[in-house]
Amino acid sequence: MQQDNNPSDIVTENLAKSFGTQKVLSGFNLKVARGDTVAVLGRSGTGKSVLLKLLIGLQRPDAGCIQIQGQEITTLDAKPLNEIRKKVGFLFQQGALYDSLTVEENVEFPLRRHTTLSAEEQKNRARELLRSVGMDRDAEKMPSQISGGMQKRVGIARALALDPAIVLLDEPTAGLDPITAAEIGELISHLQQKHKTTSLVVTHDLLGAKRFSNRLLMLDQGKVLFEGGFADLQHSKDPFVIRYLKDAGEG
Repeated sequence: MQQDNNPSDIVTENLAKSFGTQKVLSGFNLKVARGDTVAVLGRSGTGKSVLLKLLIGLQRPDAGCIQIQGQEITTLDAKPLNEIRKKVGFLFQQGALYDSLTVEENVEFPLRRHTTLSAEEQKNRARELLRSVGMDRDAEKMPSQISGGMQKRVGIARALALDPAIVLLDEPTAGLDPITAAEIGELISHLQQKHKTTSLVVTHDLLGAKRFSNRLLMLDQGKVLFEGGFADLQHSKDPFVIRYLKDAGEG
């Protein structure tokens, strides 16, 4: 993979992934510059969530290259791959909070596993993160005692626990009412400005993507169909893009 003069935190080249006879990604190329927020759009089953799993090594590609902050990860063994993962925060689609842990303990979990902070320092860091997402008053509650939108907020706080350079978010507004979805979108935008992280957001929420991303990328049949700003997307003549915008109420 060739180097670029402009630093890119995420780079893929000719990425391919299939499950049986189903091609999910085919010759997929991506560059996300340091500090950028890129939203990945597309129909269900077009490989958006698979892409995120490939980027943190939860799945291996059939072909192609993946670089995270300049390091090729597709050939790494478990130990060096885990070191790379510490640089990457991940928000799972359903939040994936531990039911047996309180909100605060969920945010503390990566700190306990991957840092040498004292128990008091872990608690202070967790409280600071929960405060940043508006959840500090609910620190002692269990996940079952808070709403879906609140769980997403806690998931974002946990994704930021290790102060990652890169954050991957899988459908951060899925399943939320429009007001809560807008609040989560505004939170992502605010945290992006505050932490200057590199973010890749898989979403169906076109309005949210317009709000918090620098660049939009649309997948279809395993390849990049469109890449650019929201205004460029609106002026696209591609039939698939036109149909997508119409279905999303932006056409």
